[in-house]
Amino acid sequence: MTADRQIASAARRILAVVVAVLAGLTASAAMLAAPAAASTTDVATDCTPDGTTACVSPIVLDENNEPLPGVDVTISGQGFEEVVTSTDGPVSVAVPEVGSYTLTLDPATVPDGMQPNAAERQVTAQLGSTARGAFSITAGSAPAETGSTTEPSETADGEGASTDDEAEASGIGADGSTENVSGWPAFSQVWQQFGSGIRFGLLLALASVGLSLIYGTTGISTFSHGEQVTLGALLGFVSINWWGLPVWAAVLVTIIVCAATGWFQDVVLWGPLRRRGTPVMQLMIVTIGLSMALQYAIQMVIGGRSQRVLSSNARPVEIAGVTLSAASWLSMLVALVVIGVIAWFLTRTRIGRATRAVSDNPALAAATGINPDRIVRIVWTVSTGLAGLSGMLLAISFGSFTWTLGMILLLLMFAAVTLGGMGTAFGALAGSIVIGLVVEMSTLIPGMPSSLRYASGLLILILVLLFRPQGLLGRAVRVG
Repeated sequence: MTADRQIASAARRILAVVVAVLAGLTASAAMLAAPAAASTTDVATDCTPDGTTACVSPIVLDENNEPLPGVDVTISGQGFEEVVTSTDGPVSVAVPEVGSYTLTLDPATVPDGMQPNAAERQVTAQLGSTARGAFSITAGSAPAETGSTTEPSETADGEGASTDDEAEASGIGADGSTENVSGWPAFSQVWQQFGSGIRFGLLLALASVGLSLIYGTTGISTFSHGEQVTLGALLGFVSINWWGLPVWAAVLVTIIVCAATGWFQDVVLWGPLRRRGTPVMQLMIVTIGLSMALQYAIQMVIGGRSQRVLSSNARPVEIAGVTLSAASWLSMLVALVVIGVIAWFLTRTRIGRATRAVSDNPALAAATGINPDRIVRIVWTVSTGLAGLSGMLLAISFGSFTWTLGMILLLLMFAAVTLGGMGTAFGALAGSIVIGLVVEMSTLIPGMPSSLRYASGLLILILVLLFRPQGLLGRAVRVG
């Protein structure tokens, strides 16, 4: 019987790994399609830089260096994404974070018979200035590229200091980048991205820990967990912008409602299916259908464009040489506290120890008097509440969110859980930190488009499956 249980356990792990790879491929396809869902509606185009505001401005010029209206440019980076349309005048957008942003021109909006000189521009947003990226669109062959520039902050009489002189003195390139002469980023930028990676990893961990707990107690790799994250961002947006609640109250509402959805799902869906003995594979197919239903329900509420949870511009705060918004620092503190509470819950409380017992061996746990169904219901409730909190904190920290947030993060959550060890809550935490660092710091590689940074999670997922399938903290299982 022991050998049979080992074989069954190994089969479940192998099945979960295969499903994780399929999830990564599905999320990658959704990520590549996500920019098309953005919209140019309600984009502020009159950003004024000051000591607390950084602006990004795409410039589209024709062959006579005159503004060319009607061309769409996507501004993305630091978790922010907006699509703006060029006009006869200047167009600028306030971005939530200082740092590197990618301007991507949509070739479908270029007039017939004309060709842009480049498809992408990299700019660096700084407080008190407007980072500009210029595109030149001409008939026939493209001319030499026009570099991106960073406008200095204006003085009272409208005059500013020389951009080139300031760049040379500060070590920042004239195009707004912080690279050294070898083309690799300076230490200050590496340290900044390291801090951003820790932030992203902590917020990702809130969702990944729940996903790992669900797998450990039920054997299900749930595809709908990403939409629980998006639901949290949506509830935060609705609570603050529609209901007028303060942020702390919106956080409580988000956690309670998202946790209630997890409880409700187990009562009406997962519990009855478990009692009927439904195979794990069929349960995972149900999660795919639930994921699609939640995706389009959320899109019906907020539409295809991005939404800002906090309408005010981010207030930057520098700690230990890392500049992030005040909301980001507060979100990281909340994440650390919640992760500490979860660790205490799993190791020091009776229900937490019962959860670990059910995760290790449900039959043995039931023989000792533990009710596995009750534990699984608690896990669903807690996990969806954590996912909702993660979604709201991500939306606050990165400034905005779209209905595709969950699809993009699902790949990274599966990668984090696989890297840490399937079914291991502490492994999910470690894996999330690694994934967050890799995603944010991969943008420092020269020539690496920021739009591909999430694909690094898929690379890690593949490498882990090839060389250490049990993950960092998982246990190897002998088969046969």
